[in-house]
Amino acid sequence: MLTPVYKLSIVFPCYNEANSLPELIGRCHDLNKVDIEFIFVNNGSEDDSDQILKNAINKDMTNFINIKVPINKGYGYGILEGLNKASGEFIGWTHADLQTDPSDLITVLEILNSLDEEQKNIFLKGQRHDRSWKDNIFSIGMSIFEFFMLGLKLWEINAQPTIFHRSIYKLWVNPPYDWNLDLYGFSWARKNKLIIKRFPVYFLNRKHDESHWNKGLWVRIKFILRTMKYSFKLKKDLKLNNLEKLEKKSF
Repeated sequence: MLTPVYKLSIVFPCYNEANSLPELIGRCHDLNKVDIEFIFVNNGSEDDSDQILKNAINKDMTNFINIKVPINKGYGYGILEGLNKASGEFIGWTHADLQTDPSDLITVLEILNSLDEEQKNIFLKGQRHDRSWKDNIFSIGMSIFEFFMLGLKLWEINAQPTIFHRSIYKLWVNPPYDWNLDLYGFSWARKNKLIIKRFPVYFLNRKHDESHWNKGLWVRIKFILRTMKYSFKLKKDLKLNNLEKLEKKSF
């Protein structure tokens, strides 16, 4: 990762979001925040995302970064590619489908600017409001399962934005390449006793196209099964990670 230049670097993983990108980039530009680095990762898109990003982000937009991943290897992979190029003191990600408002980053920036030097062990995460009862039941079920599986209190695991200090990212070991990256990051923060700070965000309806994962009951079931499978692996990984830290402290 690069030497910190911006206060915040935010990654937008973009997979077939050509219809959303012009408005998203425009909203980010309208924020007029030179202390935020906006990183757009074309995560193996098969639509016109590549050309739209090239046309919309010009050389004068120095805090806008365009990264191309030729082949989609997963939601998490695209985010990690963006984080690897981030030059902000604090880094993180949010959705590119306009269901999360870029203006939420103003709240994030206000929180970060209010921190003392010793408060770099903070983990910021949005908490969604105005969601449907079905989505809330899904989140409750996920939280209950992960509590019994990992012994951690995790609520609204997939809420965005997700923000943390760049030094935390350097401590991550084998983060997943798929949608479980949200679970990994949140669990790591809880396990390592970071300061978790939630702030309200509104989760909006998609303006364009369909969700890439929320396409019916069967797709949700498969998502749940994949998450459960990964949770077993994560439980072992978190224990191993903790043991390694204890061994290092003993020297």
